Amino acid sequence: MSLLEKSDEEIIKIADPMWDNLVKCSNIKDYGGFTRDFSSQMLYGANEVELGKQWANNELISTLKEGCKAFGCLRRGDYITVLYRQTSSKIPGEFLGRIVLGEEGGEVKVFGATIF
Repeated sequence: MSLLEKSDEEIIKIADPMWDNLVKCSNIKDYGGFTRDFSSQMLYGANEVELGKQWANNELISTLKEGCKAFGCLRRGDYITVLYRQTSSKIPGEFLGRIVLGEEGGEVKVFGATIF
């Protein structure tokens, strides 16, 4: 069954471990772990130097609390965006986490990931 045919619940079960990995690896600034599930397109734009600059200049992305929950999916074309309510261990308030999933070579890969 293709990713696009799955229910929101099935998609969230796929996305959660990927999001958890992004949070964990971002907190410890582990480039290899962070990019583990990236599509080739994402890898091209997420080189180690650029990610290092983001980790150095943005306290939020290295102080993310683990264990947040997804609250919805958005479908657009060949991609599915899963939304998370994310918090930080140092910065007060709530943030919107977003992971974009798609298929590449028969596998589910990350095509986008952001925190707002």
